[in-house]
Amino acid sequence: MTRYRFFTATSLDGFLADEHDSLDWLLSQPTGQESILPFDDFIAEVGAIVTGRTTYDWVLEHGDSVEGAWVFTQPTFLFTHRPIAEPRSGITAVSGSPTEHRAAIEQAADGKDVWIVGGGDLAAEFARAGMLDEVFVSIAPVTLGAGRPLLGGRFALELREHGTNGALLEARYALVGERR
Repeated sequence: MTRYRFFTATSLDGFLADEHDSLDWLLSQPTGQESILPFDDFIAEVGAIVTGRTTYDWVLEHGDSVEGAWVFTQPTFLFTHRPIAEPRSGITAVSGSPTEHRAAIEQAADGKDVWIVGGGDLAAEFARAGMLDEVFVSIAPVTLGAGRPLLGGRFALELREHGTNGALLEARYALVGERR
């Protein structure tokens, strides 16, 4: 069965990026060799990716590959309301609710997991649609005061596992549901 997972990082005060969409605060954090969910293990379970436009544009500008290239090989669904000048191979631009695209996303995942790369508002849309099973978050010892929220909405989560990775506190949560 396909799981929908939000694997991300946040500041201590709950922001994914600062008010300028910068991740400098995160990229300067020391990490260690230990993790409760090493990225290589996580990504091996991912069959499809879902991302929002701001995250997509940031990765294209700052990713660790050829300039302007999408860094992931899995089929990617880009939720956007703006046209894409030059669509990259493996990227499917979509708009609307997550449920409208569920069948296509799960077919692309081919029995593996779906990684909701970002952002927090998109992850919240998936949660409200009943399409978010797990939140794995690395919490950095820094506050930003403003920026892009971790998860836009009110949700109940259940802690499943926790640990550390260098300066980061890691936590794995199951989504219980939306809080009214």
